[in-house]
Amino acid sequence: MSYKTDYKRVLGLGSAHSGTEHWISQRLTAIGLIFLGPAFIIPFMQALGTSREAVLAVYANPFNALVAIGFFIVMFRHLRLGVQVVVEDYVHGERVRQISLITNALFWRGLAVTAVYAVAKLALGA
Repeated sequence: MSYKTDYKRVLGLGSAHSGTEHWISQRLTAIGLIFLGPAFIIPFMQALGTSREAVLAVYANPFNALVAIGFFIVMFRHLRLGVQVVVEDYVHGERVRQISLITNALFWRGLAVTAVYAVAKLALGA
């Protein structure tokens, strides 16, 4: 017989004890991408195929630069969370799973840092 309250039982669900947090984070990043996606794509499409000076002018606008940075951060977090779910569900060896999860986290975070650096460099006119 368990003396745990219903609340205590709910808190312990899942093997990692963070399933709800992961699910909510995945949904929030998806909602963020709904708004950031078009706000990023429109200036990007305007700059696509133009000269370097035109691209610098588009991203010299602080709004465009901040939207692009926000888009990349949210998008790569969303991708990291999605790939993490796939690895947790379909990679069966414990050691391979851990290596895959670490590689996943480092890969997407590395791409996010690279993208933010590139946009910052464009925004500062370098």
